[in-house]
Amino acid sequence: MKKYIITGLIGFTILASCTKDEKLSDLNNDPKNPTANVPDELFFSNAQRELVDANSSININLNIFRFLTQYVSSPIYTQQSQYNFQSRTIPGVYWRTLYRDVLTDFRAAKEELNNSASYVTSSELKVRDNRLAVLGLLEVYTIGQLVDAFGNIPYSEALDGENLTPAYDDALEIYRDLLNRIDNAISSLDTGFESFGAADLMYSGDVEKWLRFGNSLKLKLAMTLADVEPALSKSLVEEAAPNVFQSNADNGVMVYYASPPANNPLWDDLVQSGRSDYFMANTFVDALNGLNDPRRDIFFSNPIDGEYVGGEYGAGGDFDTTSHFGEAFVQPDLPGNLLDYAEVSFLLADASARGYSVGGTPEEFYNEAIRASFEYWGLTSEEANTYLSNPEVAYATAEGDFKQKIGTQMWIALFNRGQESWLQWRRFDYPILNAAPQLTLDDIPVRLTYPIDEQNRNNANREAAASAIGGDQLTTKLFWDME
Repeated sequence: MKKYIITGLIGFTILASCTKDEKLSDLNNDPKNPTANVPDELFFSNAQRELVDANSSININLNIFRFLTQYVSSPIYTQQSQYNFQSRTIPGVYWRTLYRDVLTDFRAAKEELNNSASYVTSSELKVRDNRLAVLGLLEVYTIGQLVDAFGNIPYSEALDGENLTPAYDDALEIYRDLLNRIDNAISSLDTGFESFGAADLMYSGDVEKWLRFGNSLKLKLAMTLADVEPALSKSLVEEAAPNVFQSNADNGVMVYYASPPANNPLWDDLVQSGRSDYFMANTFVDALNGLNDPRRDIFFSNPIDGEYVGGEYGAGGDFDTTSHFGEAFVQPDLPGNLLDYAEVSFLLADASARGYSVGGTPEEFYNEAIRASFEYWGLTSEEANTYLSNPEVAYATAEGDFKQKIGTQMWIALFNRGQESWLQWRRFDYPILNAAPQLTLDDIPVRLTYPIDEQNRNNANREAAASAIGGDQLTTKLFWDME
């Protein structure tokens, strides 16, 4: 909706400025780049909303990730739960959404900031620098999601409207540059000055919050490199650790509203559509039932004979005899979440288990992560303590090594954050997910294939990228997925 508002504003401004005397001079104007000034705040808010929408949605054409981590299955979409994505060109929709909608608007906001004559005084320039830094952090977040989904992607030549065949960059080199960009953004943020104010739909312009977000994002990307570049990972994590999120109050969430069009898109998919497309997968329900996890009453609804029941993953099934999303998830104002304290604490537990100096033990961070998840969903500290006393949950006695312990509990805590859960499942290789019946490939996907549009329009560069990563297949592991 906001995309149309922007377009309409540009068109209205141009038309209003035209007179008969200007008709001939208008022939010299570039219609693809209108001269009307659109406020950088408008582009920023729009891109921020589009990014959170893409992460929040469960639209089967865009966000397939809750299927990949087997939180949900469907009585209808058996092809998607069996990892056949090409019938709906799902990778292409995800690619276009992040490149065309999110990153293009972030870039437009940066161009407006850099070209604006509104920033003159030293204080105004500080505000501009803060805004550029915030934009930079969300650009890094978005590009990181593309790399983590596809591997090598267009980067150094991306978003150039004059170059329709951009080269693909090496994914590891992109990661290194993204981490440098995070450091540059962090060093540019000045808490003594404003940023985007009310146009910031996550932190209302609070620069201190953005500093913590930047350091937490640095932690996330650096931990993703832990198995492939351990020395670099350790150095960067230890730099970031003192300044990451300290509580759920720091979470990178966006507020939605109770009425369209400013509602969480999950509500559109689960309620407004009037369809019964998704039920809970037995993979997830059985795991939480086995641990007697009290988050079940938040995550699930529609118990059957007093018990939550998941449908067999990938096999279709009966909507009425399976459990569904809990009541919190069918509310239009459910916040959209990009990064949170529980995730950060699990990452610190992982870092500590690898011997990084991050100010605590693996068990301390693990326990804090679980407590943060319980608090986020409105459960009590007593409930968290009882859960942590379960021998199957307690860090000292839970099954497996640190990857299995952390990976399993992180998977539970990341419910409703499919993209992030898929990333961490690939890093930890836990929990062990179910094989889907009638699989269309040998195993659960570990990447998305390049869009069909890239084969049609940029195939030489796509083929070079596919060759560099080991093949354009759903089963091709990315550079950081070493085991």
